[in-house]
Amino acid sequence: MSPLLAALAPDSSLVAILYIVSFSLFIYGIKLGTHPTSARRGNMVAAVGMAIAVITTLCQKGIGNWDIIIGGLLVGTIVGAVASKKVKMTEMPQMVALYNGLGGGAIALIAWSEYREWVHEAEPLKQLVGGLGDRTVIIIHSGLSVPLEVMIPTLLAMVIGSISFWGSNVAFGKLQELIPSQPLALPGQKIINGVLLVLLIAGGVYLGVNNEYVNLDQPVFILMLVVAALLGVGVVMPIGGADMPVVISLLNAFTGLSAAAAGIALDNTALIVAGTLVGSSGTILTLEMATAMNRSVANILFAGFGSPATGGGGDKEERPYRSLNAQDAAIALAYADSVVIVPGYGLAVAQAQHTVKEMADELNKKGVTVNYAIHPVAGRMPGHMNVLLAEADVPYDQLKEMDEINPELPQTDVCVVIGANDVTNPAAKTDESSPIYGMPIIEVDEAQQVLVLKRSMSAGFAGIDNDLFYNEKTAMVFGDAKQTVQDIVTELGNL
Repeated sequence: MSPLLAALAPDSSLVAILYIVSFSLFIYGIKLGTHPTSARRGNMVAAVGMAIAVITTLCQKGIGNWDIIIGGLLVGTIVGAVASKKVKMTEMPQMVALYNGLGGGAIALIAWSEYREWVHEAEPLKQLVGGLGDRTVIIIHSGLSVPLEVMIPTLLAMVIGSISFWGSNVAFGKLQELIPSQPLALPGQKIINGVLLVLLIAGGVYLGVNNEYVNLDQPVFILMLVVAALLGVGVVMPIGGADMPVVISLLNAFTGLSAAAAGIALDNTALIVAGTLVGSSGTILTLEMATAMNRSVANILFAGFGSPATGGGGDKEERPYRSLNAQDAAIALAYADSVVIVPGYGLAVAQAQHTVKEMADELNKKGVTVNYAIHPVAGRMPGHMNVLLAEADVPYDQLKEMDEINPELPQTDVCVVIGANDVTNPAAKTDESSPIYGMPIIEVDEAQQVLVLKRSMSAGFAGIDNDLFYNEKTAMVFGDAKQTVQDIVTELGNL
């Protein structure tokens, strides 16, 4: 054994120090990630921390199968790098769901590998016990078993990791429109999910009680993997596509918890800390998103809301609305004193952030004050709009959170809504029969005039007709958001 490998024995001080450095970088990276100007640097800092943790783990004695390890690292690096370069910003939630699912699946496989190793070690013991009396068997049972402090977190890692993997795959499929985004459920789905949960608990108790090496039961362990997979699919399938960002955040927390459990089972400090950080941050984010929609997590998971089939808002085909062309919109903006731009998913789809910045610059030249109203769940994930606008070099002090901008909207001359649909719907304030009633929104209907840039009068991701479109203050400007904004910029230059 080389001096380095000897120094990196799992219980050595050097390993402990390197792991402390690793998760310290994780925490510092998260701190840097709280501000757009430092988020990229924070991501790199956390990546360095992860590299230290991985290298430290691989250099410890007892690590083998280097061909498989190196091959896996190469394949994963290539696939990850190519996918990250090619993915569009609008597809980032799907990518997060997929990566999160892979993490949960990896943890489930690690747990299964550990259990298989115990079963393999128990084979000679089972052969020995077969020729001995009952008294000897009792003595062996009392002294040769998997400690519960290892067995329990292994079972938790397997169950939660499997649920996260399969649930995240369903979320990916819905966001990518590989499967219908509306809630899909079997008759009695909640009862089925309850039965699956009971089976998992019963299987976990059975394996925990029978933790002696001679009683390890791999078929039951595999059956629990399958049941957990069915539960992951059964829980996520009945959830509508509009709620997928919250579900992804929750599944991300699950993956973190499973990683922490695996860290406890493997006695790996870095995995425990990293998993706890992911689990806690994912939980906080889930609660924040639920609060932003004025709904409980239980309602999101079990209400079946968020589908194109969801009604509400009246018959849009029979309701009158106004429309303007780009020239008229430019005139309204040029003669305003204050303009608030409300970005949404449509802006991301059109990749219009740079042209929106050009429009804001043109308005600034004319003495118009421009700010941006950011709803916590605008787009498909928290921070989606912040990242897009930061990419276009929009000054961070112009980005106003919902609670900050709403009191200013009654004094705002023009609100420009670009692709934001559900988060600007006045039905959330006025229509008690609406599924989104009570959800905090950007109150653009309080402004003096509203311009909505949209391709058509179609409903948003939640499938709910937007009453804002028919407000007497509102004018629709139809077309691709990027092209429409570019036309407005051209007209502003001519005024």
